[in-house]
Amino acid sequence: MDTALITEPTTLFAFLAAILGGVFWLSTIERFKKFFELMPPVIWAYFLPMFATTFGVTPESSVVYDWMSRYLLPFSLFLLMITVDLPAILKLGRIALIMMVTGTVGIVIGGPIALMVFGSMLPEEAWKGFAALSGSWIGGTANMVAMKESVGTPDAMLGPIIVVDTVVGYGWMGILIFLSAVQKKFDKWVKADTTVIEETNQRLIEMDSTRQPSSIADLAGIIGVTFAATVIALNIAGSLPKLGDPTIISTTTWTVLIVVTIGLLLSFTPMRKMEKVGASRIGFLALYLLLTSIGAKANLLAVLEAPVFLAAGALWIAIHVGLLLIV
Repeated sequence: MDTALITEPTTLFAFLAAILGGVFWLSTIERFKKFFELMPPVIWAYFLPMFATTFGVTPESSVVYDWMSRYLLPFSLFLLMITVDLPAILKLGRIALIMMVTGTVGIVIGGPIALMVFGSMLPEEAWKGFAALSGSWIGGTANMVAMKESVGTPDAMLGPIIVVDTVVGYGWMGILIFLSAVQKKFDKWVKADTTVIEETNQRLIEMDSTRQPSSIADLAGIIGVTFAATVIALNIAGSLPKLGDPTIISTTTWTVLIVVTIGLLLSFTPMRKMEKVGASRIGFLALYLLLTSIGAKANLLAVLEAPVFLAAGALWIAIHVGLLLIV
């Protein structure tokens, strides 16, 4: 018998939604803004439900968590993909694209090296946690959750992984922000042509300024199309075979691949204009709501493994940075 305080599915969903809403509301209050710059809301979206489960407020398993994992991941990925401007990315130029690929390669090869060095001190399935972290460092939170679901990363392992993502990942980001103060001098020194990047930034500013208030028709269209794409992807994925022994391409992996492909293809159509009425924001909302359910399935004690993960993460990011400097 589950002894958690909240077990009824609808009440549990409302509780997780309230946590998410409360965190983002607090992040808008002036006195807390500095705090949330150091510890972004997405971190609390995971850890607060984990605390709730650890202290018996919410259960470690529920049909609500299963439903959210099944539907909210493809739902969010579709909305984030359909708003991608691939032509604009390709216009960044050869050097920018080379650096993007180099950065990705640094993450791809750095993970296995760090795992080889620290593997004996990490849990047996640590590679699954590393897979999720690589997703975050290559493509952000959406990628992290997608990789986590695709390779079957244990929910408890996501705790130390998010600690590494926060300390190492955001730490490196802080260094980059600090160095941005001398970016113009560096660009002048290496004779970098920043015209395309400046044009892209200007387009992003203009795009943000053309956002429109969402009407009921807009929201109904976004939700309707996205759930349709989600169900189509799930049904197609369910008919495809699992590949590998142990499984490398699971049903969840197929779902992610299919929904991302559909989203990217539709990004070349007028449907990409859904971004003007907040499509990606709805996608991120679904993603963060999913993250609360993942946190609720985790155990606070798993975070005690974070120090070794942190050391591995530091080596990993050092390899990534070193490769960028070499290129």
